[in-house]
Amino acid sequence: MITFICYPKCTTCKKAEAWLKDNNVEYVLRDIKEDNPTASELKAWFEKSQEPLKKFFNTSGLLYRSMELKDKIPSMSEEEMLSLLASDGMLVKRPLLISDSFILIGFKEAKWQEALNK
Repeated sequence: MITFICYPKCTTCKKAEAWLKDNNVEYVLRDIKEDNPTASELKAWFEKSQEPLKKFFNTSGLLYRSMELKDKIPSMSEEEMLSLLASDGMLVKRPLLISDSFILIGFKEAKWQEALNK
């Protein structure tokens, strides 16, 4: 089961969803604005992804910038970052593609193709 977590108004998410459809990938859609990931979900995905936790932040988002998180994140604990990410879906980088075997953050076609072909 693949879960596609996105913000429907996001152009990158729209591109990613079109790509999934074009490649006949079955998925369950989850709107990040209406069903924000919990801190425990984010922690599990972070650990599984083997990516730095800061990669889960939507650094180009308005909320990220207005909260001046670029300067605050380096001194935050893992728990503080997870709690912050869980507080608002607009802080989370998207789309996310979640499966039992991989976690993909953001849409990079080659990376998605590689992960789905394994």
